[in-house]
Amino acid sequence: MWAWALWLLPLLYRSTWAALPAKPENISCIYYYKRNFTCTWSPERGANHTWYQVKRTHTFGEDSDTCNSTSEGHASCSFLRLITYPDTYQIQVQARNADGTAESDVTVWDLDTIIKVEPPVISSVKPLPGVKRMLHIRWAKPVSSALNYTLRFRANESDPWMEVSFEREMDGDQAYNLTGLQAFAVYAIALRCAARKSKFWSGWSQEKMGMTEEEAPLGLDVWRILGPAQGDGLRPVTLLWKKARGAPALERTLGYLVRYFPENSTRLAETMNTTHEHQRLKLYLGSDTYRVSVIPYNSIGEGPAATLRVPAIAEKPVPCIQAVQTHLTKDRLVVTWQSSAPDVDTWTVEWLPDLESAPLRWEPVSRARNWTIQRGSLRLPFWCYNISVHPVLQDRVGEPYSAQVYFEQDAPSAGPVTKVENIGVKTVTVTWKELPKSQRNGFISNYTIFCQAENGEGFSRTVDPSTLRYGLGSLTRGTPYTLQVMASTRAGGTNGTRVNFKTLSISVLEVCLTTALVGGGLLILTVLTVAYGLRRPNRLKRLCWPQVPNPARSSLATWRWDGLQTKLPQKGIDDSVTAGDRILKPCPAPSDLIDKLVVNFGNFLEDVSSEESGKGRETILGGENNEYVTSPARPYCPSRKSSGEPPTVTEVAPGKPQHRPSRQPGGTGPGAEELLLPSTQDAGPARVPGDGLPNPYLKNSVTTREFLSRV
Repeated sequence: MWAWALWLLPLLYRSTWAALPAKPENISCIYYYKRNFTCTWSPERGANHTWYQVKRTHTFGEDSDTCNSTSEGHASCSFLRLITYPDTYQIQVQARNADGTAESDVTVWDLDTIIKVEPPVISSVKPLPGVKRMLHIRWAKPVSSALNYTLRFRANESDPWMEVSFEREMDGDQAYNLTGLQAFAVYAIALRCAARKSKFWSGWSQEKMGMTEEEAPLGLDVWRILGPAQGDGLRPVTLLWKKARGAPALERTLGYLVRYFPENSTRLAETMNTTHEHQRLKLYLGSDTYRVSVIPYNSIGEGPAATLRVPAIAEKPVPCIQAVQTHLTKDRLVVTWQSSAPDVDTWTVEWLPDLESAPLRWEPVSRARNWTIQRGSLRLPFWCYNISVHPVLQDRVGEPYSAQVYFEQDAPSAGPVTKVENIGVKTVTVTWKELPKSQRNGFISNYTIFCQAENGEGFSRTVDPSTLRYGLGSLTRGTPYTLQVMASTRAGGTNGTRVNFKTLSISVLEVCLTTALVGGGLLILTVLTVAYGLRRPNRLKRLCWPQVPNPARSSLATWRWDGLQTKLPQKGIDDSVTAGDRILKPCPAPSDLIDKLVVNFGNFLEDVSSEESGKGRETILGGENNEYVTSPARPYCPSRKSSGEPPTVTEVAPGKPQHRPSRQPGGTGPGAEELLLPSTQDAGPARVPGDGLPNPYLKNSVTTREFLSRV
């Protein structure tokens, strides 16, 4: 019994851990006409070493065969032989591995519904003579049965494909006439087909090119640029035209006929023939309203005329556009506008970069109030574009509405040039120049002023883009500062030039105030002085200009001792003082001092000395009562015994001046004594009269006042 258990144990273990293959599902089959019959299915995920076998029953159930495939390749199998068409096939897929097998359900396939034919081969694409805007297409039939066709075509590689579908019977003509095309345009043609009951289309055939016949030009779109009136009354008008929308890309035009005339006088019409390649012409029209028409022509004939009305100089356009908005997307710019005139459905959009010599571009818009332009049409992404919308009602153009837009913005290429003005104690004015349009790279959103002190303290101020001048306050007195201005757009900012300045230590107001106070004080002092002088003129005169006697008019030489002695006041004299004590002893004095004291006296006494020379060198004003005073410039010196002492100069005490008595001609009489001063050549000291009283002459003398003083 144990032997039977040991024998069954491996069988039970094997049946527990066996991994059978998954059942094949999602079977799909297709019949490639005259090539093979292929079936595909969904195998088990991650299956290893699984073999598949496809069993096919054909010829309406009478024959069968198989096709083998492995999981290492595609989950498909193709029958290359014994393809019977039309027929119905029964397909069953069997999966097998080392642990067992699994079979799928049986599927039935009608070859008419799963047939896929080869694409047709286009033999020719050409226009029919005398038929405009049409191409005749012929091709070879891939299968001898009724087929459905799809034809696609386009004139340019950038245009989307356009498709047209049609059917052809088994014995029908394999040709098709493609109409509604543009004149004188090259088209690319491709074709595909499918069996009438089949759900599989063939691939597209190889493209074939064909050109439609040429005809007269389709038409033009015309616009104008009005210039200012000139001094002679003429106004320059630039005509612009281009091919009308929908015109053939290869349309040939040999020239243009431009005809213009005043609106109220057609007999004054003028015609010009131009072949200008730039499709523009400049006319000089009068101040009235004009009608202008442009007619294109080629070898086939003339196209329709495009007419334009040029308003008079005095005519005012009618406004009807209320607002214009711009919307930026990733690869295009959308312009929308609102109008107050519901009957206006035609517009003209102008756009050009904000440059002096930029060419104007324009485009008409009909039955819409929006306009879209691709990014590739704007060649300057960081440049400002001016966009204007003109309403057109029949032949009259209304007032335009303009807007500016950047398709793409960036930080400015450079910062503003900055300078400072009106530097004060705590204030300064900052000015900067507006950035050139070529450096903005976007709309300036604001300006930011950065101010940094030398000690590290800084601040900033932000102003709107219309401000180019700003005053800073609350600065520190006598402090150096560094200043910059940054211009910012939506994409970033750029700093401008750096400016260094230092605030003032004292303001002009303070200087003016101090000057005013000092000047006011001096003015008040002057007024008071003048008032005092007017009230007491003599005292002010003596104070400013003291009276000094003229030595040349002195009467010292004519004084007489007798009269002088009687007129001088007698004062008590100390008898204890002897005559010898009252006489000052001479002491040495510098020679220049003697010159200062004597030379000036010698000048005005020269005449007197010459008249009195006959009297001799006697003592003037005899008597022993003469007194001498010393100069305050040197101290009293005792008498010297030596005979070699230098001469000395003594000064007499001043007294009251006396009147000069009349002099006798021819000398002096007996008993009369005249005053005579010794010359500078006398060896002895000069003696002057006096009785201990001050001499008024010597007191007021200009030449001796700095040396004399009362004893």
